[in-house]
Amino acid sequence: MQTAIPAIFMRGGTSRGLYFNKADLPEDRSLWDGILLAAFGSPDPRQVDGVGGTTSVTSKTCIISPSEREDCDVDYFFAQVSVNDASVDYGPTCGNMLAGVGPYAIETGMVAAENGETRVRIHQVNTGGKVEAVIQTPDGHVEFEGDTAIDGVPGTGAPILLNFMDAIGSYTDQLFPTGKTMEQIDGIDVTLVDAAMPVMILRAADIGKTGYETAAELNADDAFFARVEQMRREAGRRMGLGDVSGMVVPKIIIAAPPRSDGNIASRYFVPDKTHETHAITGGIALAYACLAAGTVVHPLARPVEAGGRPKFSIEHPVGQLHLTLTLKDDGAGPEIEAAGIVRTARMIMQGGVMIPERVLPREKVAVGA
Repeated sequence: MQTAIPAIFMRGGTSRGLYFNKADLPEDRSLWDGILLAAFGSPDPRQVDGVGGTTSVTSKTCIISPSEREDCDVDYFFAQVSVNDASVDYGPTCGNMLAGVGPYAIETGMVAAENGETRVRIHQVNTGGKVEAVIQTPDGHVEFEGDTAIDGVPGTGAPILLNFMDAIGSYTDQLFPTGKTMEQIDGIDVTLVDAAMPVMILRAADIGKTGYETAAELNADDAFFARVEQMRREAGRRMGLGDVSGMVVPKIIIAAPPRSDGNIASRYFVPDKTHETHAITGGIALAYACLAAGTVVHPLARPVEAGGRPKFSIEHPVGQLHLTLTLKDDGAGPEIEAAGIVRTARMIMQGGVMIPERVLPREKVAVGA
């Protein structure tokens, strides 16, 4: 016997995965790992026995519920399902999958749609952050089709504006958790920054890379990953995150001067593989570091104009990630007040994901599932 748990299979930004109503999952959280691993077909590099797409960016889960915060509409709890290991990480968040949270909340009746556009205030449970999503809802229905293109996704879709309201100190309550804009780990200059996502940023040239490699080229260098993983673990300790072995935060970024018309070139790691495009949260952290004097990337980045809402573009393996910044300048140079991004999403399938009884005994099934 198998149990069908209601779910929507959706692409959010350049990622893809399952969206659940928290009420449809067992109250016993110890069962969640097994449910998600079975749903995605992990651990298995092909994920042939589930809906996973064989990569970390296609093995993601969003668990949505009415918000417990008065200033938000829904709570968004993110889970990263491992492809090759029997593990689920509830530590990070995902800015790309965030693009599907507003549409999910409207489609499932959690949030009432307005005529024209609907604003959904989202509490990111993993980090405590708040994001406002602006969804196109003509005639009170979610519009998925449109003319907006994002690099890393074929075709176009309706624009979804994500405004990150309080990105600084997502995990550590500080932009620079160690109090330094630059320091050394393993003899390499690094910047440890926490804005939407804690990251360790290095100059690509300092680690023997150009910063313009493809994801496949970087993934083929096992020695490189072994070295930066040791550095990442030390970065996590310094940032107050404890022993981060087996965790996906902090993330790793290597950067180089822009090659095209962007502000910076970046390669983002998740962390044991190269991201095929670029994480939004990691992009926000990189933007903060690029605008702050004294960081490893400040001299590499093409400056942005102070005031207004300029665009900050990050060149990644298959295109660019475009952020919209709200800046202030008190005379010491521009600083970021808020960061926003336009994404698209598409509902691919809705129904029930089948979970074997060996994973979810009948007596443990959530009421209403």
